[in-house]
Amino acid sequence: MGVARLLAKGWILFCVFAAAHAIHRSLTGNAFNAAAIPVIVVSALLFIAMGVLFAAGYGVSARDGSTPLLARLKPHHLLPDFNGAVLLIFAALSFLNQVAFAPSHLTGTVVGAIQQAIQFLVPGQNALLVALSPCAVDNGQAFSSAFAWILTIVFVASALSRVRLAAGLLRLERMNRPEVLGSTVHAAVLGLAAIAGIQLLFVGSAYGWVDCRVLIALPGTVLIGVGPLLLGYLIVAAITAAAAIGPDQ
Repeated sequence: MGVARLLAKGWILFCVFAAAHAIHRSLTGNAFNAAAIPVIVVSALLFIAMGVLFAAGYGVSARDGSTPLLARLKPHHLLPDFNGAVLLIFAALSFLNQVAFAPSHLTGTVVGAIQQAIQFLVPGQNALLVALSPCAVDNGQAFSSAFAWILTIVFVASALSRVRLAAGLLRLERMNRPEVLGSTVHAAVLGLAAIAGIQLLFVGSAYGWVDCRVLIALPGTVLIGVGPLLLGYLIVAAITAAAAIGPDQ
């Protein structure tokens, strides 16, 4: 997948996830405000349009300008591939866990076991707990993060089992749609972005820069719920791009 489509799909998922949480918050608790839903939807659509136009402008910049954009746009370009479909399902599961399960299951044998396992595997989980420690309010952020990391590990492991097939398909796609930056630079850019994401989320450097009041608000909720999954998607894309550089063996 090219950088433009990767950016567009990731941005759309991020905006939809944030809008879903904003709508849920407007309909629950003491601040019931159904009138805010149209505002949230319009805002999400505007942000989605802004991101898609940015990504489309980047993708079109190196294409043949003689062919209209709509003529180059095919139906399958708008549909998620298998990994994209799995990512959407896992993002929905993460959202449902955040709004329905985690807030009412702060403790328990299963919840504790899952959190301890993720604390052992993911340094960022410990960094998140340290960042959340000054906050007296617990809306299940710790378990939400642990559950999101479990989904991410499953997603990455599943996608990597098919990486050779994905790399072969990417080579075929590049015959008709060469990368703007070239295949090597494309893989390097995705690799550097993946390394930065690993440092920020998997290692947990980002949590040290975020106040606990932000982590329990909408920005932190979105970061905890969908951030690991988007990082996993980026890692898979980077590995696939690197595997597709050479000829098929």
